[in-house]
Amino acid sequence: MTLDWTQFVGQTLNITMYENYGVVYGAKKDEHPTFYEIVFKTGKLIAAYEDGLLLEAVREGQIIKIYVLFTSIKCVEIF
Repeated sequence: MTLDWTQFVGQTLNITMYENYGVVYGAKKDEHPTFYEIVFKTGKLIAAYEDGLLLEAVREGQIIKIYVLFTSIKCVEIF
């Protein structure tokens, strides 16, 4: 069964992913920085393709586009 993602274009998605795609270092605590694994992506759905979804998000005042392959998606919350 496939889902018609185009019906959700313009809505905010919170995607939980199977893989960890990167890391974010937070403020230092003692001698080591706080370490976070990125296991989710959040943004407005702007397009759906055969193999993934294109999201748009704002980070530090800049608009970024995020492409997430369907094979990487574990769960999606739609707002």
